[in-house]
Amino acid sequence: MKIAIINGPNLNLIGVRERNIYGQRSFDDYLAELRTRYAFELHYFQSNSEGAIIDELHRTGFDYDGIVLNAGAYTHTSLAIADAIRSITTPVIEVHISNVHKREEIRHHSMISPACTGVIAGFGLDSYRLAIEAIIAMKHDNTK
Repeated sequence: MKIAIINGPNLNLIGVRERNIYGQRSFDDYLAELRTRYAFELHYFQSNSEGAIIDELHRTGFDYDGIVLNAGAYTHTSLAIADAIRSITTPVIEVHISNVHKREEIRHHSMISPACTGVIAGFGLDSYRLAIEAIIAMKHDNTK
């Protein structure tokens, strides 16, 4: 099994920025825990650039079993990322560390949700693990 985690803008600063929203733990520390927990390929990519995120979706979107995508603020603005998700065959789970519906009004609408298989938000960094578990369950259901 191969799963990609793709993080968007400013998520390289998890553990440093807005700790009251994103927590104090770095994503690198959390990723190491995930890689220990799961005995399959867990690829990680982060970029602050919309085009680089789209390129990574294209690169992983045809031969991975699933993609966990936290597009950051691009979630609320990017038709291009939504189109990229629709263009690939790998299922994409949209994730958010915070509950975006408890935040500013602009964060209440996702441009990418309609293109994604599912959405997980508000469980802190554990949102990523929950998305991975959803991909594993989908893969298991498809092999029955």
